[in-house]
Amino acid sequence: MRILGIDPGSRVTGYGVVDFTRGQLSLVMAGAITATSRTPDLPDRLRLAADGLHDVIRQWAPEVAAIENIFHHANVRSALVLAHVRGALMLEAARGSLAVHEYTALQVKKALVGSGHAEKEQVRSMVMRLLNLKELPRPHDVSDALAVAICHAHSSRVLGKWSGK
Repeated sequence: MRILGIDPGSRVTGYGVVDFTRGQLSLVMAGAITATSRTPDLPDRLRLAADGLHDVIRQWAPEVAAIENIFHHANVRSALVLAHVRGALMLEAARGSLAVHEYTALQVKKALVGSGHAEKEQVRSMVMRLLNLKELPRPHDVSDALAVAICHAHSSRVLGKWSGK
């Protein structure tokens, strides 16, 4: 199963594509879709994120998408902007005929480290270990997206969600 993990952000959206075959994980591709200071308007950032994800889906042909969910956010305005970004990304994944699965940060941490209260560095260390990486992908949004993809691989294995839809 080829999984697209997505860590949505209003300025940087991390993505990671992993293969999960016979219980083994392998990195296919990872990167970030980044808005520059020349894209200050939210509609332009949404288009940029959706177009970037469209290109990733077209090029790497994932079977399923996993996206980090908003669990809570201290700043209401930031949460609303992030919700818009998530919506644009989820729509683009659906347009690519991918089933979209959502995971909270707590679920991702628990799937990778065994504790929902793990530190981010523990999660990043597990991403490196599980994907046999020599160094952590940068920016951190990329390793966070890979963590979401790995969470789905572990969850799909446990829940029997082997197919995309």
